[in-house]
Amino acid sequence: MKKITALLLALMLSFTLLFIVSCGEVPAESLWEEATYRDDTELGEGNTDFTLTVKAGEESINFSISTDKKTVGEALIELGLVEGEEGTYGLYILKVNGILADYNVDQTYWAFYINGEYAMTGVDSTDIVNGAAYTLSREG
Repeated sequence: MKKITALLLALMLSFTLLFIVSCGEVPAESLWEEATYRDDTELGEGNTDFTLTVKAGEESINFSISTDKKTVGEALIELGLVEGEEGTYGLYILKVNGILADYNVDQTYWAFYINGEYAMTGVDSTDIVNGAAYTLSREG
């Protein structure tokens, strides 16, 4: 009887541990369920053009953006593509295209790339360069 009780206790402990570990992760396919856009899209009006690639999980989409704003952050906020909060180092992006990345919740964040290189500036302090390619990638 003690062996059966020990076995059941071990199984319950294993399932509990599996449940706790898996609860913090969001399945990649469900990331895009809350997305505002699911296909490549053209947005905005203005004299300066750039592309924004949004990557989350295994999927990505491209935005062709036209704007008269000075910084990437200003343009993305105006178009409703990013949401976040002001922090010590500028805009801390929490949502891109409706997709959440919150380090405090699941240790993910939005990484910012300029022409394929990891950016040393945030979106709100990066001046737009006509024809540049920017990427926001959900990482963690």
